[in-house]
Amino acid sequence: MLPNQMRHIDLPSFGGPDMMTMATGPLPVARAGEILVKVEASGVNRPDVQQRKGAYPPPKDASSILGLEIAGEVVAVGDGVSEFGIGDKVCALANGGAYAEYCAVPAGQALPWPKGYDAVKAAALCETFFTVWANLFQMAGLTEGESVLIHGGSSGIGTTAIQLAKAFGATVYTTVGSEEKRAACEKLGAKRAINYKTEDFAEVVKVETNGAGVDAVLDMIGADYLEKNLSVLAKDGCLSIIAFLGGNIAEKVNLTPIMVKRLTVTGSTMRPRTAEEKRAIRDDLQSQVWPLLEAGTVAPVIHSVLPFDQVGEAHRLMETSSHIGKIILKF
Repeated sequence: MLPNQMRHIDLPSFGGPDMMTMATGPLPVARAGEILVKVEASGVNRPDVQQRKGAYPPPKDASSILGLEIAGEVVAVGDGVSEFGIGDKVCALANGGAYAEYCAVPAGQALPWPKGYDAVKAAALCETFFTVWANLFQMAGLTEGESVLIHGGSSGIGTTAIQLAKAFGATVYTTVGSEEKRAACEKLGAKRAINYKTEDFAEVVKVETNGAGVDAVLDMIGADYLEKNLSVLAKDGCLSIIAFLGGNIAEKVNLTPIMVKRLTVTGSTMRPRTAEEKRAIRDDLQSQVWPLLEAGTVAPVIHSVLPFDQVGEAHRLMETSSHIGKIILKF
């Protein structure tokens, strides 16, 4: 028998990490096509921080509770769901509501825990793996034998992208902000991690590739890096933008390389994608990436695990950018 109430992280008004408080409210209901999961752990992601600040509103039909990825046990299934049953251990990309004891998610955005995984490791997967797969492999078309520059290599996105690109046969370059992060990223498989505080990443990439450039750039900086990103791409290369940590408005940028080198500039956010689009990403991950996780070829990098009532500390840590890998909340 399910309880009528659950604990969740409440955000009475936008602001700093201290605005988030533990509250009690009703359980969500598994609608048609959804599963209800008793949450054991949730991942913390930058969109959570932006939503807390009021800069990333949830979709109209999504929970107002923060959080985009969970791991736990299925406790109820909605009409039309046949791929999961009560008692299954799943991780899932949530449309919202992950900072709670129970979370309803579309079944097409859930996957079984990889063999040997616990809730903490499983909770570190979905947001970053969905994002990297969609933007780097589906949209930018990274394939074996190509090369890629991944910005923010020590982030959850970065550590995932480095490992997946390496596992699928690409040569990886990345940018980092410290020597500790440089060593960590090169251990994960980057051929060269470039400390952007002491080196010009565009110049380093040109030297490393003998002037040819890279086939793809996965960027979360935006405006500040746009011109350099275009300069380091090889002919027919692709720039895939997933965030704007360095601003979203670029001025006086030389766009000539786009024409001369036949470049593609693309980008996306995950949350507004349709359920069908997310299911397609899920299916690719299950068939092509989950075997790598179960074999140990790829694994989530986890920096910290904190209890749910320390969610403010988790957000403060995220905002320092001092972490390497994922920050996880655990009930």
